[in-house]
Amino acid sequence: MKPFKVRLRFHDDLSVFLRSKASDAIIERRLAEKTSIKDVIESCGIPHPEVDLILVDEQTVGFDHTLAKDAKVEVFPVGNLSTDRTDKHLQAVGIIRFVSDGHLGSLTRNLRLLGFDVSYCQNADDRQLLEVMVRENRALLTRDRRLLMHGIVQHGYWPRSQNADEQTIEVVRRFDLSELIAPFTRCLRCNGPLEAAAKADIIGKLEPLTKIYYDQFRRCPDCKQIYWSGSHFPKLQRRVEEIRSRARRKA
Repeated sequence: MKPFKVRLRFHDDLSVFLRSKASDAIIERRLAEKTSIKDVIESCGIPHPEVDLILVDEQTVGFDHTLAKDAKVEVFPVGNLSTDRTDKHLQAVGIIRFVSDGHLGSLTRNLRLLGFDVSYCQNADDRQLLEVMVRENRALLTRDRRLLMHGIVQHGYWPRSQNADEQTIEVVRRFDLSELIAPFTRCLRCNGPLEAAAKADIIGKLEPLTKIYYDQFRRCPDCKQIYWSGSHFPKLQRRVEEIRSRARRKA
């Protein structure tokens, strides 16, 4: 078939994946055969879970759309004003179950602190991460953009920052989770949901001063870790409120 040209314009922070970091970056591709829009976008370095709306010659299309002639393509991330005006979103929000890769341990801990279900194994390989993602219907959190491009990934996110608190705010914003935060309800060590524990049942496991000064406890039914509102608790509360407050603001 006759070669054709595709002009792609990537909006907002999708430019972070491109060599050019300018907002609304433009890339041109010359193609010699029919190609799916998903493959063309990912050839530019953009993982498909980062794309919420695609316009081809001003018409909304899905990832399975095939390009076969000259076209102008507009690509938008989640949260762009253009995506707010359509019901044809390619991505979901409100997801509360995640699997994160081994490099995101601090992000995992933060999300668990906020009450979100995050599966994490520091030594899990790519195959294991994808298996957990599919089997347990989780969104994938990873800084490996190639992993995020895997065809079986439906929902996922590539944290822009390398700072754990900033990453947490990003995830809360991306999946619209600020109203779903339920802090101190999940085990930070193993992810299990915490349960109230009677002091009499765990007193043998407490330090002497803890026995004297504290009466309310929670315990993880899985790993048996015990939690209480000790001297560190006000600091954790302030941290949770800071994340919640910042996540509600415009990025």
